[in-house]
Amino acid sequence: MPTEDTASAPVPHRSWARRRGGLIAAAAVLTGCSLLVIPQLPTGPRNAGSLLQTFLPWVGLAVPLLLLMAAVRRSWPAAAAVLVPAVVWASLFGTSMTDKRGTGGDLSVLSHNVSESNRSPGQTARQLISSGADLIALQEMSPEAVPRYQRALAKTHPYHVVRGGVGLWSSLPLHGGRTVPVMPWPRALRATVDTPKGPLAVYVAHLASVRVAPDGFAARRRNEAVGRLAAAVRSERASRVVVAGDMNGSTRDTALRPLTEQLHSAQEEAGAGLGLTWPAEFPLVRIDQILVRGVTPVSSWTLPRTMSDHLPAAASLRL
Repeated sequence: MPTEDTASAPVPHRSWARRRGGLIAAAAVLTGCSLLVIPQLPTGPRNAGSLLQTFLPWVGLAVPLLLLMAAVRRSWPAAAAVLVPAVVWASLFGTSMTDKRGTGGDLSVLSHNVSESNRSPGQTARQLISSGADLIALQEMSPEAVPRYQRALAKTHPYHVVRGGVGLWSSLPLHGGRTVPVMPWPRALRATVDTPKGPLAVYVAHLASVRVAPDGFAARRRNEAVGRLAAAVRSERASRVVVAGDMNGSTRDTALRPLTEQLHSAQEEAGAGLGLTWPAEFPLVRIDQILVRGVTPVSSWTLPRTMSDHLPAAASLRL
């Protein structure tokens, strides 16, 4: 016959299980709070805020993990607590996951960091031409590759302007091409495209690269370049503006706010999913942007991989 001490033996186990359920619930609430707080953080020391904001969508992976842990522990309170980060994540990214792509549009724009180490510029150009884009904005062209892109695009996009490693090719007449001084060497340009519905100011930019370190982003040069590009866009007199290129940051990065406060993301307004572009083998973030003002995005998408480590980004616009 079991003694009183023996009969009470399972109690510590049940207490431990309840405690583990409480830890899971606490982790769930903390995750939900983090999702709310991180988008509001300043860049902070070593741009740690930028690092967290760039990869913020991936925090959502904690939701199924916490739910699985709650199921293993058979803790209904913990499972209920997982609703907190699930609801917050859905409020932040739910609309991004829906398909907002439409049809039509007056003009299509394609932006691609073609990679300085790209060994097949001609092949990459042909892939981009097959998209049917009216405007093709390229970044990170090596000096040796520029003539090869010019030859490959000459027939379909005879109008072009190149400054350093960035260039804009157009099937429509363009003029007024000039360097936008965002860095000591040419990394951005501006040109006016003459569309059937009037002039369109187009900026092509490749902002400074960032380096991911254990304590955050090394992004000082990028942040300074953002400020200079934002100032140029702020002083822009044209009513229709497109800014395309490799921004080396997501639109949720507070460091990019001087730019994103003036412009709308074509992907966020007319895309399907997050439209991740880098790295091409397994995209984790969207750092290649098409931002607009005075025009309406109709559709936004990414193209299949080229010989670059970035995926091309494209958008159809209504002027």
